[in-house]
Amino acid sequence: MDKKIYLLDAAVVTGSLIVLIAFIGYVQPQIIAPLDDEVAYNNSVLFSFANADVIYIDDNLEFSSPEEIYVKDNIIVNLEPGTYYWKIKGVRESEIRQLTIVSKVDLRLKEGNGVYEVVNAGNILLDVEVYDKGKWVKNLTLGAQEGGSALGEEVKFVGREKNE
Repeated sequence: MDKKIYLLDAAVVTGSLIVLIAFIGYVQPQIIAPLDDEVAYNNSVLFSFANADVIYIDDNLEFSSPEEIYVKDNIIVNLEPGTYYWKIKGVRESEIRQLTIVSKVDLRLKEGNGVYEVVNAGNILLDVEVYDKGKWVKNLTLGAQEGGSALGEEVKFVGREKNE
């Protein structure tokens, strides 16, 4: 009889351990994107994960002043160029990951009836010098996705990162 009780106890303990291990695996936050040490050229970053409801983003590894975002599903966050550390938290916290947003200078031009339009297709604030026939005409300051225009016969635009 004692042998049956020991076998029953062993079965209960083993079953409990299996359930506990499965539960711990289920509550572990799962990070899908972005990958660790990812380098991005777009300010809009998709954070994709499961088993978490808070994301912490900070520009230092100690998380001394993190941005704390409560979410139910994945989220797109706009970040300035720089290096960031992030983690998610549900029942447990995930590992810390690193993400770098790289500055991108990108001008797009469009011509129409002597009017030249320029759009800052990059992700940083730009100073744009406008020239017509080799002579300076004016300066434009364009934020990301902002545009400006100039009249002239031989218009050229020169863009560079704005030093503030």
